[in-house]
Amino acid sequence: MDPISIQLSTRNLWSWLVSLLSKDTEWLSDKMRFFFPNMDLGPGNEVSDPEQRVILQLRKLHAQGLATWQSFIHCVCMELEVPLDLEVPLLSTWGSEDGFPSHLGAEEESQPESQLHHGLKRPHQSYGSSPRRKQCRKQQLELSRRYLQLLRTSTQQRYRDRLSGLGQPLASHQAYIPPILQWTRATVPLDTQQGAIMRDIKAEDGTDVSILDLFNPRTKKGPRVTVLLGKAGMGKTVLAHRLCQKWAEGQLDHFQALFLFEFRQLNLITSFLTLPQLLFDLYLSPESDPDAVFQYLKENADQVLLIFDGLDEALHPCSSRETGDPEGPGTALTLFSGLCCGTLLPGCWVMATSRPGKLPACLPVEAAVVQMWGFDSPRVEEYVSHFFSAQPSQEGALAELRANGRLRSMCVVPALCRIACLCLHHLLPGSAPGQSVALLPTVTQLYMQMVLALSPPGCLPTMSLLGLGEVALRGLETGKVIFYAEDIPPSVIAFGAAHSLLTSFRVCTDPGHLQTGYAFTHFSLQEFFAALYLMASPEVDNDKLTHHVTLNSRWVLRTKARLGISDHLPTFLAGLASCACRSFLGQLAGHDEAWVGAKQAAVVQVLRKLATRKLTGPKVIELCRYVDESQETELASLTAQSLRYQLSFHNFPLTCTDLTSLTNILEHREVPIHLHFEGCPLEPHCPEALVGCGQIENLSFKSRKCGDAFAEALSRSLPTMGRLQKLGLAGSKITAQGIRNLVKALPLCPQLEEVSFQDNQLKDQEVLDVVEVLPSLPRLRRLDLSGNNISVSTLLCLAKVAVTCPTIRMLQVREADLIFLLSPPAETTAEIQRAPDLQENDSQRKGAQSRSLTLRLQKCQLHVHDVEALIALLLGGPHLEEVDLSGNQLEDEGCRLMAEAVLQLHITRKLDLSDNGLSVAGLHCVLSAVSTCRTLAELHISLLDKAVVLMFAQTMEEQEEPQKRAALLDSLTSQMPSELPLSSQRIRLTHCGFQAKHLQQLCKVLEGRCHLGHLRHLHLDFSGNALGDEGAALLAKLLPGLGALQSLNLSENGFSLDAVLALARCFSTLQWLFHLDVSLESQHILLRSAKRGRDVRAGGFLPEFPAGADFSEFSRLRAPRSFCLRECQLEPPSLTRLCATLEECPGPLEVQLSCEVLSDQSLETLLHCLPRLPQLSLLQLSQTGLSSRSPFLLADIFSLCPWVQKVDLRSLNHATLHFRSSQEREGVCCGLSENLLGDDGLRCLLECLPQVSISGSLDLSHNSISQESALYLVETLPACLHVREASVNLGSKQSFRIHFSKQEEAGKTLRVEELWVGRAGVLALLEVCAQASGNVTEISISETQQQLHVQLEFPHQEENPEAVALRLAHCDLGTHHSLLVRRLMETCARLRQLSLSQVNLCDDNDASVLLLQSLLLSLSELKKFRLTSSCVSTEGLTHLASGLSHCHHLEELDLSNNQFCQEGTKALMRALEGKCRLKSLDLCHLPLGGSTLAMLTQGLSHMTLLQSLRLSRNSICDLSCCHLSEALRTATSLEELGLSHNQIGDAGALHLAAMLPRLPALRKIDLSANDIGPAGGVQLAEALTLCRHLEELMLGHNALGDPMALELAQELPQHLRVLHLPSSHLGPEGVLSLGQALDGCPHLEEISLAENSLTEGVPHFCKGLPLLRQMDLVSCKIDNQTAKLLAASFVLCPALEVILLSWNLLGDEAAAELARVLPQMSRLKRVDLEKNQITACGAWLLAEGLAQGSGIQVIRLWNNPIPANMAQCLHSQEPRLDFAFFDKAPQNT
Repeated sequence: MDPISIQLSTRNLWSWLVSLLSKDTEWLSDKMRFFFPNMDLGPGNEVSDPEQRVILQLRKLHAQGLATWQSFIHCVCMELEVPLDLEVPLLSTWGSEDGFPSHLGAEEESQPESQLHHGLKRPHQSYGSSPRRKQCRKQQLELSRRYLQLLRTSTQQRYRDRLSGLGQPLASHQAYIPPILQWTRATVPLDTQQGAIMRDIKAEDGTDVSILDLFNPRTKKGPRVTVLLGKAGMGKTVLAHRLCQKWAEGQLDHFQALFLFEFRQLNLITSFLTLPQLLFDLYLSPESDPDAVFQYLKENADQVLLIFDGLDEALHPCSSRETGDPEGPGTALTLFSGLCCGTLLPGCWVMATSRPGKLPACLPVEAAVVQMWGFDSPRVEEYVSHFFSAQPSQEGALAELRANGRLRSMCVVPALCRIACLCLHHLLPGSAPGQSVALLPTVTQLYMQMVLALSPPGCLPTMSLLGLGEVALRGLETGKVIFYAEDIPPSVIAFGAAHSLLTSFRVCTDPGHLQTGYAFTHFSLQEFFAALYLMASPEVDNDKLTHHVTLNSRWVLRTKARLGISDHLPTFLAGLASCACRSFLGQLAGHDEAWVGAKQAAVVQVLRKLATRKLTGPKVIELCRYVDESQETELASLTAQSLRYQLSFHNFPLTCTDLTSLTNILEHREVPIHLHFEGCPLEPHCPEALVGCGQIENLSFKSRKCGDAFAEALSRSLPTMGRLQKLGLAGSKITAQGIRNLVKALPLCPQLEEVSFQDNQLKDQEVLDVVEVLPSLPRLRRLDLSGNNISVSTLLCLAKVAVTCPTIRMLQVREADLIFLLSPPAETTAEIQRAPDLQENDSQRKGAQSRSLTLRLQKCQLHVHDVEALIALLLGGPHLEEVDLSGNQLEDEGCRLMAEAVLQLHITRKLDLSDNGLSVAGLHCVLSAVSTCRTLAELHISLLDKAVVLMFAQTMEEQEEPQKRAALLDSLTSQMPSELPLSSQRIRLTHCGFQAKHLQQLCKVLEGRCHLGHLRHLHLDFSGNALGDEGAALLAKLLPGLGALQSLNLSENGFSLDAVLALARCFSTLQWLFHLDVSLESQHILLRSAKRGRDVRAGGFLPEFPAGADFSEFSRLRAPRSFCLRECQLEPPSLTRLCATLEECPGPLEVQLSCEVLSDQSLETLLHCLPRLPQLSLLQLSQTGLSSRSPFLLADIFSLCPWVQKVDLRSLNHATLHFRSSQEREGVCCGLSENLLGDDGLRCLLECLPQVSISGSLDLSHNSISQESALYLVETLPACLHVREASVNLGSKQSFRIHFSKQEEAGKTLRVEELWVGRAGVLALLEVCAQASGNVTEISISETQQQLHVQLEFPHQEENPEAVALRLAHCDLGTHHSLLVRRLMETCARLRQLSLSQVNLCDDNDASVLLLQSLLLSLSELKKFRLTSSCVSTEGLTHLASGLSHCHHLEELDLSNNQFCQEGTKALMRALEGKCRLKSLDLCHLPLGGSTLAMLTQGLSHMTLLQSLRLSRNSICDLSCCHLSEALRTATSLEELGLSHNQIGDAGALHLAAMLPRLPALRKIDLSANDIGPAGGVQLAEALTLCRHLEELMLGHNALGDPMALELAQELPQHLRVLHLPSSHLGPEGVLSLGQALDGCPHLEEISLAENSLTEGVPHFCKGLPLLRQMDLVSCKIDNQTAKLLAASFVLCPALEVILLSWNLLGDEAAAELARVLPQMSRLKRVDLEKNQITACGAWLLAEGLAQGSGIQVIRLWNNPIPANMAQCLHSQEPRLDFAFFDKAPQNT
C-alpha cells in the first residue's frame, strides 16, 4: 500500500467513506435494516440531502457499539468496490474512536432511549408503570382504533422493508406457493366457503385445509387453538409471516389485531411477564392508556389472533394456575398456556407452529392439529417457474427438474426447493443439459453448491466459512440458536450478512432492554456449517467427529418435551463423507485429500457398524438417509442386505423424502422385501418415492391420513414395481375418485397375488368397480374388501362374479368381512405374456371343468327369496366345495330349499345352515331331503346350539383330480373337514328334544340310508336328547335293522342301569358292536365297533357272521370286546344281573368296572361269577375303593379260575386280573406294588418264595421296604432256584423286582441302584462284592448313575460249608487292603468281566487302584475290562497298567472317554504287550501322539485276532495313519475300524486305501469328520469295493465331493446295510449316480445324505429297497418338486420306519404327496418335517393321511409357519402331529 495513503488523516478517511456510501444509498439502507432490525431508523430517512442522510446513518451505526461498527466496516470492504490503497487504512480504524470527528458523538445524546419493535419512536413506558387515567368510552374506542391502525401500519412497513431487500442470494422473494396442509385432529367445524377470499392457499382432498380453515369465525365458544405441525424446512415460519402480511393487507378482515411471537426470542426473556406486557412492551406499545387498549382487546377477543412460532423450542414448562392469579406474571409458555385454556383473553384465536413431537400439556384436547407436508410435484414446478420467471433459463430449469427424480424428491421440502433454485440459477448458464443437475444428487451437495455459488469464482472464503462453522457448532453443543455481536467475529457477521446466511433482529431480554440478535437463516443451515467445521477443522479429531454420528429415534419425540436442534447434523456429516465432497473439503481445510479421506472413512465406518444392527423403524429411516447422503455404494449394499425381510413402520410421520431415501437404499438389495406402514402420518404424494422400486414384494398402508391424493400417487407408482405381489391399503379415507385411480392401475400389475382394501368405508359401486378388475389379474390369490359397506343386492352380484370368474376359489362374507380367494391355474405364469383374449378363452374353457368354489355368506341378512336367487345362480356354476349360509334368516323353508338343492349343486365338502331359525318340523324336512344323497358324510343338527351342518365326501373321480388338491392348499379354513372316509357317514342329531316316541320315525328314515349300496359304516349320535330307559329298550330292538353301525352315541339321555343292561344284550345280537363304554353318573354312553374310523380305513372291517354262528373259532382272530362301566353303585344283585347278561357275549371279552366303593360281598359275588365267563380276558377294577380283606379274596381267584395269568394289585384302588386260554400257559406274574407289606410282610413272602411256582415276575415296589429286607433277599437267593435276577432301588424310585425263569438258574444277577452307590466309592463297593455268597462272575460299577450290578454263580450243595462261611464273614473296612484282596480273590476267582464307568479313583490316595492292581493279578479268567469316563491319577494309571499286563486272557479292553495324561497313556500302551488274544480295543479320546502311537502300533502288530478297533478323537494325523496302516496289515480278522473325528487327510486316506484290501473280514468302517478331500475319497472308494463283506460305511463330514460318489457307485459292497454320507459336499450328479447304484440293494437298512445340496439330485428308486428302515435327508434344500420323486421312492421301501426331512424347503404340495403315500407305508413310525414351509393346510393333509390307516407314531412339525391356535387344533384332532420343540414321541432307531 502507498505510504502516503496510510498517513491520511481520520477526517479525510471519514469524508471518503461518506462520499463512497453516498453513491450507493440503497446498499447502506439494507445494512441499516440488517443491523437495526424491526426498528425505526430515525429522522435520517426524511433528510433530502443524500450525504447528510449517510452521515446520520453512520453515526447511528457508530453509536450501536464497537462490534457493530467493526462488522459494518467488514461489509464495506467485502461488498463494495473499495480501492486497495484505502482498504487497509479503513480497516485500521476498527476499535479506534479517535479517528471520528468530535461532532459525531455530540448528537448521540439526542438518540431515543430505546427503539420500539415496529419502527415507531416514543419514550419507553412499561405497561402498568403509571396510574390509569379515566377516560370516556368514546376516548377509549378512539385510542383502541388508533392502536389497531398503528399495529396494521407497522406490520405493513415491516413487510414492505423486507420486499425492498431484493438482490441478495438467499433473500430472493418469490410468489408464495402454499404447502400442503392436512387435518390431523379437528373438532371444530370448517367453513370451506371462506377459502375463496384467499386464492393462494390450496385445499387437498376432503379433509385437507385452506388457510382460512385454520381460523373459522363460526366457532363461538371455547378455546380456538390451532397447532401447525411440520418438519424443519416445510415453511411453518414463512406461513406465519404470510398470515401477518395478509392481515396487514386487509385479507383476514375478521381479525382486528394480530400478534406474532417467536419462542426462540421469548426464551431469552429472564423475567416474568403479564399478558399486557407481552403485547405492549415486547411487541408494540399504545400511544397512551394501554389499560384501555387491553380492555378493548379483551372485549373483542374473538377478533384477536396470536401466532406463536416454534412451540417446540419453548424452554420453560407450563406453570400451574390453579391456585395463582390467572392474570399474574409468568413465563412466556405460561402465558401461552393461559391463552390456550381461555383463562387469558378468553375467546381469542391462538395458532402455534411446531416440529412433530410431544406437544405441551397446556394445549387443550380439542385443539385443531394441522400437518404441513411441503410441496408435491405440481407445487415444485410452480415454485421453480416463479423463481425463474422472465428468465431465459426457466425452461431449462424445469427440464432439469423433470429429468432428475432425486432432485425433484428433495424439492418437496420448500426450503430445499429454494436452495435448489439458487444453485440451478448459478449452474445453468454455460452448462450442458443434465450437467448442472448432476452436481446436486444429495441435500449436502445442494448446500455445498450453494456455498460455492456464494463464493467468488476460484476463491473459497475458508476463514469465513470455518468461522461460521465454529459458531454453528458451538451453538449446537450449547443449545443456542440466537447469537449476539460478541459471539461472532465481525468479519464472520459481515460475511453472513453479505450472503444472507445470517439474519438479524431485535431481542428483548426484559421490558425496555433491547439487543441485536443474529441467527442462521434456517436451522438446517446452522447444522450444515457445523458439519463443515467438524469435517474440515484441524482442531476436530476423529473421536469428536464420530461422536456426532448417531441415530435419533423419532419415537422418542413422543416423550421428549423439547426437540433437539441437531437432528440433521449426522445427515450432513454422512453427506460430506461422500467422495464428491473430498475436493471441496480439502480446499476448505487446506489439507490434501488423504487427510480428508481419513475423516470421511471414520464417518463411513460408524455408518457401517450402524448398518449391521437390528434397528427400529424410525432408526431405519434415519440410517437410510445417512447412507443415501454418503453415496457409498458398498455401504448402501451392506445396509440394504441387512434390512429385515419384514420391515414395519408404526406411528411416526413419514415424508416423501424419507421414502425416497429408503427406496434409494433398496435399489442395492438383491432379495425382495416387505414394507408395512401402520398408523404413520404420510404425505399425500409420498408414494411417488416408490416409483421403480423393484425390490418391494409386499406393500401395505394402514392410516386414516391416506386420501384420494395418496391413492392417485400410489396408482402412478404401482405399475413400476415389477416384483410387487401383495398390496394393502386399509383404514384410509379414499372415496370413489381414489378407487377409480387404483382400479385403472391394478391391471397394469399382472404379478399381484394379494390385494387388500379393507376398512376403507367403500360403497356398493366402489366395491363392484374393484371386483371387475379380477379377470385382469392372472396371478391374484386373495382380494380383501372387508370393513366396507355393501347391500344384499351387491352381495348377490359379488356371488355372481364368484361363480363366473374362473379363478375365484372362495368368497367369504361375514358381517364386516368380505374376502375373495383365488387360485390361478398352474400355467398362468407362462401365459402372462400371451394375448389377453387367448388367456380369457383358455380360462373359460378350463375353469368350468376343474375348479371348485367355496361360498361363505354368513350373517348377511339373507331371506328365502335371496336363497332362491342364489340357488338359481349356483346351478349353472362350477362344483361347490363349501356353501356356508349360517347366521341368516332362511327359516324352515329356506333350509329345505337348500337341502333339496344339494344333489344339483354338487357340493363336495360342506353345507352350513346353522343359526337360521330351523324348527323340529324343518329338521324332518332337511333329514328327508338329504336321505338319498350318496355323498353325504356327516349331518349335524342341534336345535339347542342352532347348528345345521352337512359334510360331504368326494367321489373317487373328484379325489383323483389334482386341481382339487391345489384348491385345498389355497382355501384353508378355520374349521377342519370331517375325518370320515368315503364309505362312512355320521348322523348327529344332538340336543333336539327327541323322546322314545320319535325313534320309530327316525329309524325308518335312517334305515333307508343304511341300505344304500355305497354306505358301509354309519355313525349315529343321539346325545343330549330325552330317550330314557324306554328309548334304550326300543332302540335295542331297532338297531339290527340299521345294519353295520360304526358307533352310536347315546350320552345325556337319562339312562339308568336297566338301560345299560338292555344295551349290553346287544353284544350277542349286533356283530358290529365291540365296545360299550358307560359312565352312568355323567351320562356318557357310547357303543363302538371293533375299529375307529382311521383303523377301518387301514385294515377294513371284519367279516360278517350269520346269526347264531359260533364265535369261538374266530375269537383269537378278532379284536376283544370290551364293556366299561363307571360311576355306578355295584351291589351284588346288580353284579349278578350284569354277569348273566355278559355270559351271552362272544369273546374275548374285557370288562372294566369303576365305582366309588366295592364291598367285600360285591367282590365275592363278582369273583364267583367269573368262572361262568370263560371268554373273559381282562377284568379291571380301577378307581374303586377296596377293603383291606380284598387281597385275600383276590388270592382265591387262582383256585377259582385256573386260567388266571396275572393278578396286579397296585393299591386298594386298582386291581387287574389277566386271563389266559389253556393254549397259552405262560408264567404267572404277580404284582403287589404300592401296598403296605413292610419288612415283616416281605420276610414272610420271601420265606415262601422257594415253594411258589412262579415263572414270570414278582413286583414288590413301593412297599416301605428297608435295607434289612434287601439283605435278607440276598440271603434267600441261593435257595430260590428259579430266580434269575433281582433289582433293588430303595431311593426315590422305590423299586423291588424279582424275575424268574422256568428252569433252574445257577447264575443270578443282583442290580442295586441307590444313592449310597454313588457316594461309597470303588473301594467300598468292591468290599460289598467280597461279601457275596456265590461266585462273582461279573462286576459293573457306575458312580454317576448310582448303579452296582453283580452276577453270581452259586456253588452246588456239596460245596465246603467252611468256605461259604468264610465268604460271608464281615470285613472291616479299616483293615489293611490285603485282607480285602484275599477275600476278593476267593469270591471273584471266576470273575470274567469287570466294568468301571464314571468312577473316581483319585479320592483315596490311589487305594482303589492298588486294590484293583492286586485283584487283576489274580484274575486268571478275566476276559473283559472296561474303564470309561473315569478319573485316574498318573500314578494310579501306572498301577492299573501293571495289573492289566498280567491279564493274558483278556479279549476286550475299553479305555474310552477318559482324560488321561500322556505319561499315563504310555503306561497303558505298554500293558498291551503280549495281548495276543485281544479281540476288541477301544481307546477313543486318548492322546495318541508320537511315541504313544508307536507303542500302540507295536502292540497292534501282534494282535492277530483283533476284530474291533476304535480310535476316535485321538488326534491321528496323516503320518500316524501311515504307521497305523502298517500295524493293521496282520489284523486279518478285523471287522470294525473306527477312526472318526481325527485329522486324517488325503495322504492318510491313501495309506488306508492301500491297507483295506488286506482286511477281508471288515464289516464296518467309520472315517467321519476328518479332512479327507475328493482325491482321498476316490482312493477309498476304489479300495472299499474290494471289501466284499462290508456292511456299514460312514464317511460323513468330509469334503469328498461328487468324484467319490461316482467312484463308489461303480461297484457297491454287496452286503452294505448302512451308508452315512452327511455333509460330504455331494452334488446332484454324485447323488443321482449313487441313487441308481443303491436301487435294489437287498440288505440296505439305513441311508444318511443329510446336509448335502440335493435340490436337483435327490435319489429316487425304481426297484426299491426292501429292508431300508431309515432315510436321513435333513437340510438338503429339498423343495416341493423334488419331494414328489421322493414320495414315489418311499413307497418302494416297505420296511421304512424313520424319514428325516427337517430343515428343507418343503411346502404344502410336498405335504400332500407325503399324505398320499402314508397309508401305503405300514411300518413307518416317524417322519421329521421340522423347519420347513408347511402351513396349516399341509398339516391337515398329513393328518388326513394318518387317518387313513397309517401306523406312524409321530410326525414332527416344529417351526413351520403354522399359527399356534391352528397347531393346537390340529394336535387335538390328530395327537400324532407334534408341533413342540422337544420330541415327546418314542424314538426309533
